[in-house]
Amino acid sequence: MMINFSKYTDGLVPAIVQDNETKNVLMLGFMNQEALEKTFATNKVTFFSRSKNRLWTKGEESGNFLNLVSYSVDCDNDTLLLKVNPVGTTCHTGSDTCWNENNKQDYGFLTKLENTIKERKESATAEKSYVASLFEKGINKIAQKVGEEAVEVVIEAKDNNDDLFLNESADLLFHYLILLQAKGFQLNDVVKVLKNREK
Repeated sequence: MMINFSKYTDGLVPAIVQDNETKNVLMLGFMNQEALEKTFATNKVTFFSRSKNRLWTKGEESGNFLNLVSYSVDCDNDTLLLKVNPVGTTCHTGSDTCWNENNKQDYGFLTKLENTIKERKESATAEKSYVASLFEKGINKIAQKVGEEAVEVVIEAKDNNDDLFLNESADLLFHYLILLQAKGFQLNDVVKVLKNREK
C-alpha cells in the first residue's frame, strides 16, 4: 500500500474512521507516516494532531480507543479509510460520532420501517392503523399472522409466479418485524444471534 504523504505540503493525509460493525463514519483525522506506523504497531489509531503538533493516539486520555480492524487507501493514494472497533464514544464532546450522531446499526429502509411500526404501536389508534390493530389484538394474533404469511410464502415458492412470491415474502417480513417488536426485540437482535453463529 503506497500512500502519497508528499501530496500536501504538511505531509499529512486525511484518515476517515469508520465503525467496522455499523459502517457509520465516526470522525476524520490526519496522519503522517509516523502516525500510520504507530497505528500499525499498536493497533490503536494514532493521528498527527495539528493543534498539539505531535502524535496523538485517540483515547490516550479518555480510554476511548479506536482499535484498528483494517485499512485501505483511496484511488489517488492520498486518503485513508480506517475500519475500527471503537471503545466508548469517539467525539471529545461525548457524542458517538463527530457529527453528533448515534452510532447505531442502520439497515436503511428496514430500520425506517421498524421505526414506523414502533410509532404506530405507541401512538396510532386501531381504527386508523392496521399495525396498531394487530398490537391491540395481542401476541397470539400477531404470531398467527406470521404463521399464515409463512405458509403463503411456501405455497408461492412452489409456483412460478415471482411477483406473488415476492409480495408474500414482503408480507412475511413485515409481520415478522411486528412480532419482534411485540416481543420487545428488533431486527438487530436477530442479526447479533446470526453473527454469533458465524464461523
